[in-house]
Amino acid sequence: MVTLDQVRRKLGPGVEFYCEQFHAPEGAQIALWGPSGCGKSTMLNLISGLLRPSSGVIKIGEHETQRMSNGQLDRLRGEQFGFVFQTFNLLAPFTALQNVMLGMRFSDTRPSKEWRRHAIELLERVGLKHRIHSRPGTMSVGERQRIAIARALANKQRIVVADEPTGSLDPKTAAAVMDLLLQMCGENKVTLLLVTHDQGIANQLPERFDCTGLAREVAQ
Repeated sequence: MVTLDQVRRKLGPGVEFYCEQFHAPEGAQIALWGPSGCGKSTMLNLISGLLRPSSGVIKIGEHETQRMSNGQLDRLRGEQFGFVFQTFNLLAPFTALQNVMLGMRFSDTRPSKEWRRHAIELLERVGLKHRIHSRPGTMSVGERQRIAIARALANKQRIVVADEPTGSLDPKTAAAVMDLLLQMCGENKVTLLLVTHDQGIANQLPERFDCTGLAREVAQ
């Protein structure tokens, strides 16, 4: 499903990202873990096409993303990727329902008349039936992250990338959000790639990939 082969990316003077090999089969749940600055978020951004490699091959299914145009990459992200961030990235003026529905505009193949029903089903599934018409600013951080999970799975994505999704949460809320994310990705056979610096969080996933040293100094 996701493969990196000899991937390099220049990060700055004397520093580059280098991943010799990485493979995530369809439906895998893998923690990309390591200390701050080791290259794990760079790896996530390369996989999702937000960054382009300087060299090497990145494959998403049958697509070699380094060969794709910006427009093709945008379509691929919309069709195959869902994103969960530490800071939620919700639109404050809109309700929980509207935040989930807005994501459907870019790639959902179901008729637009079904968007509302599907968004409500997802919000009920993440335990927010009573908050459908609430705006993010009136909600707890845990509730906001639940909206983000619903949005990430709204378009039947094949891959969810999560960058420190529990970093803003207290331990009890973080545990509940992790359980929900793992359960929903498992039920939908979605490949989950989750960045974390916390080995305790990493150990909750079936597989782990140590990113230590991916960002390294090189001779100029």
